Amino acid sequence: MQSPMDLPGSRLADAWAELQAAAVKGEPLAPDAHRLAFADPEFLLRRETRGIRFQLEMLKPDLAQQAHGIDRTVVVFGSARCLAPDEAQTQLQAAQASGDATKLAAAQAAVQRSKHYADARAFAQLVAQHSKTCAADQRLTICTGGGPGIMEAANRGAHDEGVPTVGLSIALPFEASGNRFVTPELNFKFHYFALRKMHFMMRAVALVAFPGGFGTLDELFEVLTLVQTGKAQPVPIVLHGSAFWRRLIDFDLLVAEGMISPQDVKLFRLVDTPQDAWHALQNFTQA
Repeated sequence: MQSPMDLPGSRLADAWAELQAAAVKGEPLAPDAHRLAFADPEFLLRRETRGIRFQLEMLKPDLAQQAHGIDRTVVVFGSARCLAPDEAQTQLQAAQASGDATKLAAAQAAVQRSKHYADARAFAQLVAQHSKTCAADQRLTICTGGGPGIMEAANRGAHDEGVPTVGLSIALPFEASGNRFVTPELNFKFHYFALRKMHFMMRAVALVAFPGGFGTLDELFEVLTLVQTGKAQPVPIVLHGSAFWRRLIDFDLLVAEGMISPQDVKLFRLVDTPQDAWHALQNFTQA
């Protein structure tokens, strides 16, 4: 893809040099009515130009993934709060040494949650191993929200196998963007949740949800709603950790109360192992 400096002529040179000086050298970038509109952050960040920013957040990751041949993704959702097993064990040892009962209980819970991290990593490894045997147009790429926890685990599993992995992170004040296992060229940051969720679905051929909180539930139910209403093509939707999901959501109650139809519970599969999650994706057929 051409950089701004590769474009014909020198008409963008001054604008690019000014932005580079502001970004790299820290030189002040004062409002300037004479600055080219598309090179003017003061203008692009106005409330009235929000629609343009929507378009840019749609276009930038789309073009980059096209350039890297990413067109079939397996999206993995899950909690940002699940530690890797070794990190959870280290935290437990520190808590045991401290003698603090509250810290000990939290550390023991973290060790239990770390199983989800291990399972997400193993699942992504299975996907990546399969993908390496496929023709280019049939390869599957792990895509996550780019953050820590389950997202890191899935990116890590693909990274373990030496294949590209996508991260669609969101700018949040309490979460660093982009875990270290996301392929740098495929590490995208979003301001708008809506655009980020659209990118999750644009290339998804399957979605796997591990245990998580509000963010995971938001993403999962948006996908279920899109498929239920026919706004998106049916894809395998897998909920990993059946005990967690059955305790969290009483799907039978929703059917019994007439809130969803009996057919709606066939939109997803409940599984308990990385291997079963992978088999559910491979064996998916429209009910």
